[in-house]
Amino acid sequence: MYNILIIEDDMTIANTLKEHLIKWEYHVECVTDFKNIKEQVIEAKPHLILLDIMLPFFNGFYWCSEIRKVTSTPVIFISSAADNMNIVMAMNMGGDDFIAKPFDLNVLTAKVQALIRRTYSFQGQMNVIEHNGAILNLNDTTLSYEDNKVELTKNEYKILQLVLENVGKVVSRDKIMERLWESESFIDDNTLTVNVTRLRKKLEDVGLNDFIKTRKGIGYLVE
Repeated sequence: MYNILIIEDDMTIANTLKEHLIKWEYHVECVTDFKNIKEQVIEAKPHLILLDIMLPFFNGFYWCSEIRKVTSTPVIFISSAADNMNIVMAMNMGGDDFIAKPFDLNVLTAKVQALIRRTYSFQGQMNVIEHNGAILNLNDTTLSYEDNKVELTKNEYKILQLVLENVGKVVSRDKIMERLWESESFIDDNTLTVNVTRLRKKLEDVGLNDFIKTRKGIGYLVE
């Protein structure tokens, strides 16, 4: 089931959208705290975002640029301010599509389905794991974040793949070492520490600071 996050100040519209999309078997949430939208995006981990331009405190353009710092999740702008300047601005800020209000719910649903299909079928072909804007390419063992890209060694790649497959869970050092042994790499506790240190340095080089957290005596965690 795909998750959709609605960022819309008019709760009548937001609830109408929610009720309609639930009928299409999407899991839908609506933002209620318009001061902390980015934090709610991180927590909800949506597959797609519907974003209005006119919002309290900061407008949709601002929040789209903030969202793009943490995730590449597709964003569809929905707004009555549908002149060319706003449409261009929406695309420049990181939007993927624009739907003018008032809109037909069936047209909106078709656009949502098409964008989800394009985004996630493409990711399947590329064979990637994405989390908060960090993209691990399983075909060529590279990591991309924003405009930066870094090549990983075999061990670094396997460590990162394992923790990204278990986001929000602590992966024990023993489990990581078992994964590395499968590739016939000689790995002991000290070697693992060295590999994690080198991996963290590469993550920092592309702008991902404190991406892998240590749980002392237990293992590693990506939140």
